[in-house]
Amino acid sequence: MDVKTAAALRRLRIISIAEAISFLALLIFGSLLSRISSINLLMPLGLLHGALVVVYLVFLADVWNKAKWPMSRVWLFLLWAVLPTGGFFGDRMIRREESAGVIAARARKEGVVNA
Repeated sequence: MDVKTAAALRRLRIISIAEAISFLALLIFGSLLSRISSINLLMPLGLLHGALVVVYLVFLADVWNKAKWPMSRVWLFLLWAVLPTGGFFGDRMIRREESAGVIAARARKEGVVNA
């Protein structure tokens, strides 16, 4: 895995966590506080979450281009973007892929694999 692909994966991993947290905050704090008090956080949390989703989609397209992911994986990440805790699953999958890439790079460097 080259440096640009690893950086793109890291960016997608970070934004997927931020997007999942903002989605949960929107659902829990925004809707709950607007129902039980006069504090209305729906608008600012909604704007924050919307901006993070747009950045998530841009980073996902970047990873799709650089890592040459199959379309099925891209659709899976799009599905996870609409689930409240989906970003955490995306983070987990990307961490596994990053560690596998590091292991493969070390093996190539040591001459174990001729790829």
